[in-house]
Amino acid sequence: MGVSIPGPVQAAFVLQPQEGTRWVALRAAASTGVPLLLLWATGHLEWSLFSTFGAFASVYGRGESHRARFVMQVTVGMLLTVAVSLGTLVGCLDSRAWIAIVASAAIAAVGAVLSDLQQWHPPGPMFFVFAVASTASIPAQPGTAATAAVVASAAAAFAVLVGAVGAVRSGWGAPRPRPARTIDHALRRHVARSVVAVALAGTIATSVGIGRPYWAMIAAVVPLAARELDAQLTRALQRAAGTTIGLLLAAVLLELRLSGLVVILIVTALLAMTEALVGRNYALALVTITPLALLMVHLASPTPTGVLLWDRWIETIIGVVVGAGVGYLTRARPTR
Repeated sequence: MGVSIPGPVQAAFVLQPQEGTRWVALRAAASTGVPLLLLWATGHLEWSLFSTFGAFASVYGRGESHRARFVMQVTVGMLLTVAVSLGTLVGCLDSRAWIAIVASAAIAAVGAVLSDLQQWHPPGPMFFVFAVASTASIPAQPGTAATAAVVASAAAAFAVLVGAVGAVRSGWGAPRPRPARTIDHALRRHVARSVVAVALAGTIATSVGIGRPYWAMIAAVVPLAARELDAQLTRALQRAAGTTIGLLLAAVLLELRLSGLVVILIVTALLAMTEALVGRNYALALVTITPLALLMVHLASPTPTGVLLWDRWIETIIGVVVGAGVGYLTRARPTR
């Protein structure tokens, strides 16, 4: 008798067909790499985290018309700037560890609402939670928040311009018709799930004294971007598996003690690879996005490699367990 593999496990390792990734990857690489090179050239790599979060606007709008992508990226860029600014302000406080949980849960709610109503791709509030929680973890001075806002908004604006270059040649195009979303039960449930998952994961990680609770909060919202339980379990498994493998690559890169310029070039290449892979399989994309994220965090706030790797792994496990658990407890039940 053969062993039956659960559906979510099988789905976690399926390679999906994906076309048109070349331009998406190039846009993301240019949007991230150029601002980082400018910061390196001017001696301000300590602002690299702010720039990278602003540049993440470039990953939104895959497959959309130029007009629809422009509108989506402008909105996302503004919210990313708010998230970076909020996180940096929290970083100014002595009690930032606990306040960061509240701020991250709040941005998760806003991100979930806007993502669902405006049908963003990629869906969900993960990038916004990432921006708030990670910047909040770094001690800052009050004046740093203004710098963070300027750098993040400039990087986001550049990403929007890069995304709009194609419109010069082929026109803006018409948005794809799609049914309008309203604030319904599904949206309210997504918001509630996201807030509870972020708050619970952050509280657990902070209470046990792990160094970077933001990884737990980020991982907790990942499964909940999907609506159904099977898809949530698949995303949780992909997050855990991809992160674990990605940490091996991160360990090698971090131990090489690379210069700032080399880190920038590697980060740019890793983001391009991530965008080329994410549509094929989310776990594969995590293999490249994990070292990218750790390199950027290490560049902004140097940390011993072993501590950084352990914190990332254990917090990811906490986060995906919390996220999957919230999804399970709030799953749709058949009516009798």
